[in-house]
Amino acid sequence: MNVWTNVIALIASFVIAWLLGFAVIPWLHKLKYGQTILDIGPKWHKKKQGTATMGGIMFITAVIVTFTAGMIIIALNGREFMGADKREFTVSLAGVIMAVFFGAMGFLDDFIKVAKKRNEGLTPIQKIIFQVLIIAAYFTTMYISGFANTVIAFPWGWQWDLGIFYYPVMGLGILYIVNAVNLTDGIDGLCSSVTVIYCGAFAVIAGILGMFGQSLLSFCTAGALVGFLMWNFPPAKVFMGDTGSMFLGGIVCALGVGCKCEFLMVITGIVYIFEALSVIIQTTVFKITKKIYHTKEGKRVFKMTPIHHHFELCGWSEIRIDAVFSAVTVIAGAVSVWFAVMMYG
Repeated sequence: MNVWTNVIALIASFVIAWLLGFAVIPWLHKLKYGQTILDIGPKWHKKKQGTATMGGIMFITAVIVTFTAGMIIIALNGREFMGADKREFTVSLAGVIMAVFFGAMGFLDDFIKVAKKRNEGLTPIQKIIFQVLIIAAYFTTMYISGFANTVIAFPWGWQWDLGIFYYPVMGLGILYIVNAVNLTDGIDGLCSSVTVIYCGAFAVIAGILGMFGQSLLSFCTAGALVGFLMWNFPPAKVFMGDTGSMFLGGIVCALGVGCKCEFLMVITGIVYIFEALSVIIQTTVFKITKKIYHTKEGKRVFKMTPIHHHFELCGWSEIRIDAVFSAVTVIAGAVSVWFAVMMYG
């Protein structure tokens, strides 16, 4: 029954997200919620000026509706949320709520950008404060519910119990990954396609673990993103905005941490990791070389960051970047599934 529930949820979330595009995109244009493009980016991005943004509400709506319906259907078919099932329900629900709050923060950021006609909304410190509070609320919920686990599992039987230090370490990890997912949303279809594959990998991993709630969440998100890709594939008719990318960052972490597969989350999300790492490397090298050589500008490792812009400036098309980055995620996801079979199969 759970398999069919997942399949139905996948199809339903796809249909909902796709159909919402017919109503939401014209509505966003009517409200003049268009993207503002910075001059510092690739010159050809200027033609995207005015493309509807905040489109993330399409797949967020689809995920919430289908996930809620799916959990109710599973419960009505004999899965009482007691014992282990109660843990799955709590973990999955806490993860979805965390993602929704990240999405709400992204919505506020997008709204400020649109209202002030600029490409910067909340200040970096405001974003960090909001994110830290959301992460703290997530871990507090898990702890109070009695489902906290401070052990990080690795392949070949290795385990690392961080004790109380698990929370600040993983808190920083979630903070990094959520913002890394946000950085990945820089060209048409990239964040959507990579995250579809990430969710596909975790649908399998959750299935291996027997965590029906996490598996359902993976299927719902994957289906909704494919529906959104019908509108977001190059050339995009709508952008997900920070509304969508922050929500997806929350989902990525909710699946990894909720399944207690933090190591596999890092492996599967390797594209996100390197997107953010490229920015850190570029900024660090730039500042150090500027200080060493006493020049107005420092040295650059990449033509532009995040790294997908480097490949753009190397002449790669958006579709080629989407394909290559997605292929990397497929390989990383396959490795993670293999590790999961070794560890839990």
